[in-house]
Amino acid sequence: MLGNKKSRFGAGANTTLVARETTVVGDIHFSGSLDIEGVVQGNILAEEGKDALVRIIDKGRVQGEIRAPSVVVNGVVEGDVFSSKHLELAAKGCVHGNVHYTLLEMAAGSEVNGSLTHINSGEGKREKSQDPTVEVTEASAGKQPAPGKAASVKS
Repeated sequence: MLGNKKSRFGAGANTTLVARETTVVGDIHFSGSLDIEGVVQGNILAEEGKDALVRIIDKGRVQGEIRAPSVVVNGVVEGDVFSSKHLELAAKGCVHGNVHYTLLEMAAGSEVNGSLTHINSGEGKREKSQDPTVEVTEASAGKQPAPGKAASVKS
């Protein structure tokens, strides 16, 4: 979730911040944690082989591709997202592009305007659903699921 940065990366992790009134033009290559409250016009690429987290805060915007193990979107992404570990789409998150994920967590109110493609973590292969329809559950319709039932995306 949004507040779990310390538990995933420890106290010594590097954190880079793109502040609210800042615009970065060009690609960002990073390791550790990257928090975006401003605008990035370019691709965001985590260093290969290292654990990394990208967080797009609710007023943040990325115009480009994101490639990182862990991604939290609570702002706007205009481009494809590739997450090899965990992708969280928070309530104000919106992705205008294709989403490639191993584990997907999607809150009520979040949006994806593109395709969802599951990546097999064990084999590194991508599986795309042949049926582009998405099952609307109680949670994705803005309601809480009944006790004992989880919200799901059918692919």
